[in-house]
Amino acid sequence: MIDILHHGATTGVTGSCHELRLNSAMKKGSDPNFTGNSAGILIDCGLFQGQDEGRGASASDLSIDFPIDHIRALVVTHVHIDHVGRIPYLLAAGFGGPIICSEPSAVMLPEILEDALKIGFTRDRRLIERVLGLIRSRLVPVPYGQWHPVFDEEESSLAVRLERAGHILGSAYVECAARAGDSEERIVFSGDLGAPHAPLLPAPESPERADRLVIESTYGDKDHEDRETRRYRLKAVLEHALADGGMVLVPAFSIGRTQELLYEIESLIHEFSDSPVAGAATDTHGRSWTNKKGSDPSFTWESLEIVVDSPLAAEFTRIYGDLKPYWDAEATELVTQGRHPLSFEQLTVINSHEDHLNAVNYLARSHRPCVVLAGSGMCAGGRVVNYLKAMLGDERNDVLFVGYQAAGTPGRDILTHGPRGGWVELDGERYNIRARVHQVGGYSAHAGQSDLVRFVQEISEAPSEIRIVHGDREAKQALKRCFQSLRGTDIIIPAE
Repeated sequence: MIDILHHGATTGVTGSCHELRLNSAMKKGSDPNFTGNSAGILIDCGLFQGQDEGRGASASDLSIDFPIDHIRALVVTHVHIDHVGRIPYLLAAGFGGPIICSEPSAVMLPEILEDALKIGFTRDRRLIERVLGLIRSRLVPVPYGQWHPVFDEEESSLAVRLERAGHILGSAYVECAARAGDSEERIVFSGDLGAPHAPLLPAPESPERADRLVIESTYGDKDHEDRETRRYRLKAVLEHALADGGMVLVPAFSIGRTQELLYEIESLIHEFSDSPVAGAATDTHGRSWTNKKGSDPSFTWESLEIVVDSPLAAEFTRIYGDLKPYWDAEATELVTQGRHPLSFEQLTVINSHEDHLNAVNYLARSHRPCVVLAGSGMCAGGRVVNYLKAMLGDERNDVLFVGYQAAGTPGRDILTHGPRGGWVELDGERYNIRARVHQVGGYSAHAGQSDLVRFVQEISEAPSEIRIVHGDREAKQALKRCFQSLRGTDIIIPAE
């Protein structure tokens, strides 16, 4: 018997953790926690965020509350914290197997976990290094498209293959060739799939076969804007900063969206170069405003400063640059032309906390036109909070969301209440929102509904079972309706 179990991402979009269990002699009706004569793997072991499952980020909520003695390996689809954040706790619970991931993920995983350890685990440098050393010793980098045997025994065997998922650098979906007794299946875990035509990364291609499929549904109920529309809206928001002397604040996810945004901003600066911003411009909703200072020809695209105020985002931008062989053809061509899409003249990186505080105060006082990318992406902590406190009350400023905002996070509250002139609570205090609030969905690293449907449709034979995870209830239900036309396919939403 080959079973799929879920230990997270069934009631929201975070805490991804799934198990593929091969039972060679398990009686029907047995306790699902019984693992005798079983062997299995975990696909991801991520952190819960926001209101998902009513769990926060305290240590008591991060415990591994399922059996792991039979787990032979952990397979990591990508290094976002909601997919890897509980790995230290998995190790503490006694997991002793390998951590299988793509080659780029093997480079980035210790970096993201170091930051997570410092924030939520310990400040003890020696302990952090010991945990990171253990993680590095367990890493098994696997090239894309290559089968990797996990175990091969008389009654069962399992091999995995990683394929490009197009979500962030190193992301993969996981194909599992499983055998238990007389049962053989190809089971696919999508991880997080990326949208086609995203900057930097090749689009995902569907697997040739999937007897059963576990698929994410973050945007299962909507599609993203096309790249040209998205780029126009980004340009409009940035022009507001130039024309009105305000700041554009982008709550930044350190991996993926930060690098894609830098790529697109560099392309705008390159295209418009010394073009001045007119005295009047149009916002993303078609409304116009006038530059109160009057048209200033010195306000050009070349004069727009881009600030990355996130040491982690800066580090991953550097790593992205080191991993150019994994970029797509478009980005590679820019490099051959002498362009530097992730490292350009207008880009400033802030590292120290003192420099961060100085930058917040300076930008709040000076009204210098600039774009600031600061973590964290859902405004639940990090340096972005200080910027929000300083700039939300000024109508000249803009907040630009480019990624999913989970329920229960300040980011979701700003997105919901900001356009109506509401308020948000930050560190226990209320802050009125007078800044303009925008969302450009096309910069989400997640596939939209049509992309998810296409991923399934391009599998040569429809899966016998599709399990929909990693989404809000409405998104999962909408995606389920899209799949109901598949004949002979059982559509399951776990935990419903």
